[in-house]
Amino acid sequence: MAISLSKGQKVDLTKSNPGLTNVVVGLGWDTNKYDGGNDFDLDSSVFLLGENGKVTNETDFVFYNNPQGANGAVVHNGDNRTGAGDGDDEQVNINLTAIPANIQRVTFTITIHDAAARNQNFGQVSNAYARIFNEATGEELIRYDLGEDFSIETAVVVGELYRHNGEWKFSAIGSGYQGGLAALATDFGLSVG
Repeated sequence: MAISLSKGQKVDLTKSNPGLTNVVVGLGWDTNKYDGGNDFDLDSSVFLLGENGKVTNETDFVFYNNPQGANGAVVHNGDNRTGAGDGDDEQVNINLTAIPANIQRVTFTITIHDAAARNQNFGQVSNAYARIFNEATGEELIRYDLGEDFSIETAVVVGELYRHNGEWKFSAIGSGYQGGLAALATDFGLSVG
């Protein structure tokens, strides 16, 4: 039975699931009908953060063009350009035991590709969620539905896995950003040129 989280909640992942090593983080969303004439392309990205809340280098930013990080412990499974259909739109495989010790937080985000030019924002997105399931069994462990409390934002920090006393926990963050991926990347220590 999955634990369903609300914004701001934190929950243990590995302590209550002893022996858990490989998980999949599934991210999903739907777009509302609108007449802007442009397709919606939402993208999930992962930032691998050190103790200071920043990436160490560019390879700590995992997305469809850099699908592997943390020495292969974090693998993005590719870009879904439409978000059509049921189930996860994008997935990230994670080997918790193989994540290098200098990485303290694995942060999951969703951004709208080319949002400003296409005049799109998260007010036009519904049913966004993140879920974590056991790769070996398919059992859903954690689910976080983001709800509908966004309007003009073009990027969302969904949540993060983080180390606590040698175990991994998950925090449901649900923070919206204006400025899209560039704003997020800058906050997490990447120089956007």
